[in-house]
Amino acid sequence: MHRPVLLVIAHGSRDPRHAATVHALVRRVRSMRPGVRVETGFLDFNAPSVPQVLDRLAMEGVRDVVALPLLLTRAFHAKADIPAVLDRAPARLNIRLADVLGPSPLLLATLERRLYEAGLAPADKRSTGVVLASAGSTDPEAIAVIAEIARELRHTGWCAVRPAFASAALPRTEDAVRELRALGVRRVAVAPYVIAPGFLPDRIARGAAEADVLSDVLGAAPELARLLLLRYDESRTRTATPALTA
Repeated sequence: MHRPVLLVIAHGSRDPRHAATVHALVRRVRSMRPGVRVETGFLDFNAPSVPQVLDRLAMEGVRDVVALPLLLTRAFHAKADIPAVLDRAPARLNIRLADVLGPSPLLLATLERRLYEAGLAPADKRSTGVVLASAGSTDPEAIAVIAEIARELRHTGWCAVRPAFASAALPRTEDAVRELRALGVRRVAVAPYVIAPGFLPDRIARGAAEADVLSDVLGAAPELARLLLLRYDESRTRTATPALTA
């Protein structure tokens, strides 16, 4: 059975840690599904760009592509930038645009994995408040999703969870940390809800200066790799939305 090429579309960053993390995640995806060809393209700053990858695939004779945004929420990049890039793809390509990654229970599992790797344990949940720190957005839908994820994380047993944003929305990470302190929370952890290191994750880390625990970015976690493959599979079987034909 023919399997479409999976094209993972990342934002890109001047920070070299960003591309290194994306490539590590993609390598894990490849190892989990050896029968699927997985390519990586960047919207900005890093090579190869998405148009470069699409042109190369078309020249190789590839016909079907699943384009997967490496994004946690449906904000501007998912709604405008990526569709615009795909609309300019070579005409021979049939491109199906997969859903963004979030929300998903696999993302909650990744968040908790990183918190435990940072030194916490399941027994610490009742005495630990968590700041769910995302990059931020001006899109109300994206902000609402972050708030919902914070509620879902709270329901897993943490004593309190507060959303925070590194840009474009409030509160900032440091303000959410102080709010939890003011509530009398014994231990405060900051959980970055971002995929890869970069400028905004560094701002989150600075805002976590007064917290007790700062976990790592989601990175190349196995749960995140499984989520990429889940979105790929969902896109292949979804019939309600037709594929984009460039």
